[in-house]
Amino acid sequence: MTMKLRARKFRIRRSASAETPPQETRAASEAPPSPATPAPARDAPTHPAPEGAGETDIQAIRQEGLTGRQLRMARRIAQKHGLAPTSDFDAVRLLRLRGIDPFKLGNTLELVVTRDPKAPAPATGADTDGGGFGGALAPRPADGDGDGRVQLPQTMPPRPGVPSTELHKGPTPADRRAAEIEKIQRDLARRRRRKLALLFTRLAFFVFLPTAVAGYYFFAVATPLYSTKSQFLILTNDGGGGGGMGGLLSGTQFATNQDAIAVQSYLASKDAMLRLDRDEGFKTHFSQGFIDPIQRLEPDASNEDAYGTYQRNVEIGYDPTEGVIKMEVTAADPEVAAEFSRALISYAEERVDNLSLRKRSNAVLDAEQGLEDAEAARRAAQARLVRLQQESALLDPEGRIAALRGQINTFEIQLQEKRLQLQALLDNARPNESRVDGAEADVRRLEALLADLNTRMTQAADDGSSLADIAAEVQLAEADVLTRDMMLQAALERLETARRDADAQARYLTTSVVPLASEDPSYPRKFENTALAFLIFSGIYLMISLTASILREQVSS
Repeated sequence: MTMKLRARKFRIRRSASAETPPQETRAASEAPPSPATPAPARDAPTHPAPEGAGETDIQAIRQEGLTGRQLRMARRIAQKHGLAPTSDFDAVRLLRLRGIDPFKLGNTLELVVTRDPKAPAPATGADTDGGGFGGALAPRPADGDGDGRVQLPQTMPPRPGVPSTELHKGPTPADRRAAEIEKIQRDLARRRRRKLALLFTRLAFFVFLPTAVAGYYFFAVATPLYSTKSQFLILTNDGGGGGGMGGLLSGTQFATNQDAIAVQSYLASKDAMLRLDRDEGFKTHFSQGFIDPIQRLEPDASNEDAYGTYQRNVEIGYDPTEGVIKMEVTAADPEVAAEFSRALISYAEERVDNLSLRKRSNAVLDAEQGLEDAEAARRAAQARLVRLQQESALLDPEGRIAALRGQINTFEIQLQEKRLQLQALLDNARPNESRVDGAEADVRRLEALLADLNTRMTQAADDGSSLADIAAEVQLAEADVLTRDMMLQAALERLETARRDADAQARYLTTSVVPLASEDPSYPRKFENTALAFLIFSGIYLMISLTASILREQVSS
């Protein structure tokens, strides 16, 4: 930023004896500049100009933004050329009318006065420029001194550290400001280009180059692999029927959900890989020399390395909504892939059959044990019944009780009849004594007989058990025997069912999509894998850049 220094104008004092003829003026204008060069007379000839044009020119000069030092310099040059300007702006106008540029470097140098070193130093009391621009003006000569020429102010070289207001003809402040803005814009564009170059360099090193390497591998190096897809599901044997919740779910995929998950886990396990290697040579196939180094399995590879290759080339999924197990086997040869798939399906079918085998075997063993227990309980109940019959000396206590009850009923009927007869005899005015005594004796005998019968039914015997007690125990023993008979029959039926189920297969594995050898390779997916590699490297670079920016901001703050 340029500061415009404001300075006061200075006046040049001239004496009356300083006037010189025109010849001297011409000689002074033609001679080289010196400190003794007088200023031309104020009444020197000039070229008049129209008044309106002069005002217009002065107004235009005022709008140029000239500094005070430039205006003073123009006045000095005008006086040197014998012009009589009325103001500093008029001096500029008159010089330009004569075709003289007051701010040209050559015209400015003509005003510099070279003082003789042997001449006496100027007096210190001379008039100086009140602007304080770092240079002392030459002193005004005394009246009658020398040849009487007027001395112009003499400038000294500016001292170091003091600001100077001398401005040469050049760009205006607006031009300088525009130049500074353009310089800043160029610097910003240069920085932007440098940052873009660095960004593209980092992207090329961390994203484009790895993506190119990955694309070269997928398009030129990777070994084509052939995949074989198959689908199979597990069904239950509905021949035996079922009741309850098991019967409701027997026809749906929920009945075989656990079996399907178990089969999926088995096919994805190391056990299935080892069996496939023993039967079909899994390791040998993936150790062949034509397979690329990334997918190739070393000849002496461990089971863990082989299992990693197995997991990459055998994909198994289970859809619980449909109950279907989907399997995709990949190999370097389409026929080998189909053989691997068929072998794995056979392993799955065998495993499904073995999953319920133990359950069926345990069911048979449990049924046999239940039958033995039921038979033992039946024998114990029958032995208790026989023992009760032997102890009571009654084979049929219920029949004995029924017989006694029949006798009691009969004797009660006879007793009622005898009482009616006795009452009829007693109702006569003069009853027959012999007949009355006979009827009373019959009633007494019947009552004694009924009492004896009732006593025999309810009174305890010598061993402390009555006929009623014996009958009750016998009834309980008979009921226990009947219950044991029913349990024995149920155990027999369960044993027969378990043996029938054990002989039949409870789960079936049905192949809905048969594995077939493919004609075209399925892997690698060249374009998709290359695009995926580009996205992965871009994401990694973006995360690292964001992390570095955040850490840089945290450290700087």
